[in-house]
Amino acid sequence: MVRFTLDPNNPPELSAAERARLNAKTDAELTAAAAADAGNPPLTADELARLETARMVRQARAQTGLSQARFAAAYRINLGRLRDLEQGRTQADGALLAYLTVIQREPEAVARALGQTPREAGN
Repeated sequence: MVRFTLDPNNPPELSAAERARLNAKTDAELTAAAAADAGNPPLTADELARLETARMVRQARAQTGLSQARFAAAYRINLGRLRDLEQGRTQADGALLAYLTVIQREPEAVARALGQTPREAGN
């Protein structure tokens, strides 16, 4: 097996022939090929839930424009927990998911509830 590190600034690109071959396949053929690949097992329900949580946490933080450290401090979330959530290592409980939803939808209300000005909370 050959191992390499992807350069995020220079991602690999498909050749025209590779792209044409993939575009010619149906969704069913692509799904069957992925399922047959022993090195590409399907995600479990737990893995999918962690990825969904990671996406939600990153979106909530991105909306504020804050770094992980500043977001964690502003909203009183443990920084290690925030990092674990964003990287999909752990799953948030219902209370934290609800809190993140409120941060996204009503950041001014959260700032008031925490005794902060909207500027202190990153808004």
